[in-house]
Amino acid sequence: MVALLRKLVEIESPSHNPAAVMKVARVLEKEWKRRGAKVRVMPQRGVHKQAGPILRAEITLGKGKTKGQILSIGHMDTVYPIGHLKNHPYKLKAGRACGPGAYDMKAGLVQALFAVDALRAASCEVSKKLVFVFTGDEEIGSATGRPVIEREARKSDAVFVLEPSLGPRGALKTARKGVGWFEVIVHGHAAHSGIEPEKGVNAVHELARQIARIESFARPARGLTLNANFIEGGGSATNVVAAEARAIVDVRATKLSDGKLIERRMRSLKPKDTRAKLEILGGMNRPPFERTARVAQLFRHAQALGKEMGFK
Repeated sequence: MVALLRKLVEIESPSHNPAAVMKVARVLEKEWKRRGAKVRVMPQRGVHKQAGPILRAEITLGKGKTKGQILSIGHMDTVYPIGHLKNHPYKLKAGRACGPGAYDMKAGLVQALFAVDALRAASCEVSKKLVFVFTGDEEIGSATGRPVIEREARKSDAVFVLEPSLGPRGALKTARKGVGWFEVIVHGHAAHSGIEPEKGVNAVHELARQIARIESFARPARGLTLNANFIEGGGSATNVVAAEARAIVDVRATKLSDGKLIERRMRSLKPKDTRAKLEILGGMNRPPFERTARVAQLFRHAQALGKEMGFK
């Protein structure tokens, strides 16, 4: 496992370099084929040709007919540019492997392969088909990976994400906030602030009023937060009423219903000064992962299996 992890880490695979990500995919393709899996490596084309490939592997363990499937997902791309490895090489020290992408998330890709080996070594017959989907653009928003994951997930009885959780104990994550961003653009009207201020529509002032209104949408007690983390605008000079202003608002939500609520509220914003015009872009990028009753049930099953193997 350690040798394969080192091999993958030493293949630098930034998201915006599809050829580099493909090198990781080809190594994994060989590993899966060696285990008898059906493997497809799908390069991206057309508008998505700048994204890395997607790898899909499918394997059955057992002689009987399978019913349903279990999906495990991961990604092969990293945030690190080509050349980063030179100053931050792979190293193994005191039982910890370090290097660009080792934790996020090439170790997870290795674990998937050796989990299959472990099941075989234990002579486990799995009644469901095992499917593995590894994408090449997770770090840049999953534009190509997301539809493939969603399609496979709908056919699956359970889905496991192989990216590690927080901390060294191997904790399982059963919920995660959804993420969104909105761009609020205000179009005002320029005028001289000394001679004819009444003819101007100050976009900065209108944006400030909108931000105060947006802040009131937050419900921190239930995990719904909104933050205007980037703001710009102004007039062409200190004595000119600002004609344009914009802000980027970060949204986090623990419930799917709250994400939909914010979508509606943001799109229903109206200017306080009716002479100004508002433009709202963006939306919820990734929905929240809610801890439903079925997620909790799956977690308890994992706990029970872990206890059999001596894990707390």
